[in-house]
Amino acid sequence: MASDDRTLVEERLSVFDEEADINDWVEVFAGGAMMVLGLFHMFNPGDIVDAEVMQWFAAAVFSAGIIWAGHGMKDMVVKDIRRSIAMMEEAATGGVDHALIRDVLRDPSSYKEFLFKEYEAAWEDGVITEEELAELKQIQSVIGLSDEEAQAISEAAKENKSK
Repeated sequence: MASDDRTLVEERLSVFDEEADINDWVEVFAGGAMMVLGLFHMFNPGDIVDAEVMQWFAAAVFSAGIIWAGHGMKDMVVKDIRRSIAMMEEAATGGVDHALIRDVLRDPSSYKEFLFKEYEAAWEDGVITEEELAELKQIQSVIGLSDEEAQAISEAAKENKSK
């Protein structure tokens, strides 16, 4: 099922395969350069051609620069939103929850405490059933703990429960 989710994400992102991200940045920077050039010539038209004609031409260059830079920024935003939507849909269908992975990496001790409390609850009746063990193993794998670390947490939870 995970490969199906990955395929779905890749299909949604394939819309942008023909357009490299560098193109968006080129559009933004070139549009910005056109805006600067247009502004400069609007206020300093020079004396090669009539000043009023040059100002109108400079205004057209400035407007085209705004449009080009805006198009590049729009493309970047659309790509980012599409990627976010595809990742959220993947997570909603049982795929990888990227937010959880980020949280575990930022604060692993909180999740060890969570696993400790789950082991305490499992040891409540003195026996860990197969269902409880499967759930605890799943939590262990999400947190990224080795079997030895999980065993130590289990033993500490069992001792704490027996007190």
